[in-house]
Amino acid sequence: MPNLTLESQYPNKIIVGLDEVGRGALSGPVIVGAVIVDQNYIISGIKDSKKLSRASREALYKKIIKNYIWSIGVVSHEEIDRINILEATKTACLIAIGNLTIIPDIVLVDGNMKFPDPRFISIINGDNLSISIATASIVAKVIRDRLMAQYAKDFPQYLWNKNFGYGTKEHIDSIRNNGLSNYHRKSFKIKLLTSAFCSINEV
Repeated sequence: MPNLTLESQYPNKIIVGLDEVGRGALSGPVIVGAVIVDQNYIISGIKDSKKLSRASREALYKKIIKNYIWSIGVVSHEEIDRINILEATKTACLIAIGNLTIIPDIVLVDGNMKFPDPRFISIINGDNLSISIATASIVAKVIRDRLMAQYAKDFPQYLWNKNFGYGTKEHIDSIRNNGLSNYHRKSFKIKLLTSAFCSINEV
């Protein structure tokens, strides 16, 4: 379970956790959540968003946005196609930090991305280790899932209200039958996919 072990290494510092959602999706934006956790009030049940049910994520999200300082960074599918998904994810991280109402001293980022800013510390498997990163993962996941569900109203054939843009069998079959929508990432060479399905934990 994520805890405050990593955060405790930086006493008296303002610490923000970052996590992205949508990096591996075939459609829609990549979204980064940023959360500054109140270390004197840890919301029970927080863990990596992929390990939570949709209902649990929604319930925790409501508590998080009420009690913690948070923001998001969003980079569109068009920008992903223009600069590639890695750079888009980094850009979303910087946008999320810029949208915070407080300037953090330490930025804990899930994964192994490299940033020139020394405040940024990448943590592999961070969403399972850091409560700040895990909390950010919930914010990013809930917001992106809601957005993809909105897109699904205009493009119901892709079942984005269920797969949220990831490469499930049904999603890929729908692409074969209907072609690409305006929200699909053209740079991902989706037409070449034949059996690349994501696991249930990824959606």
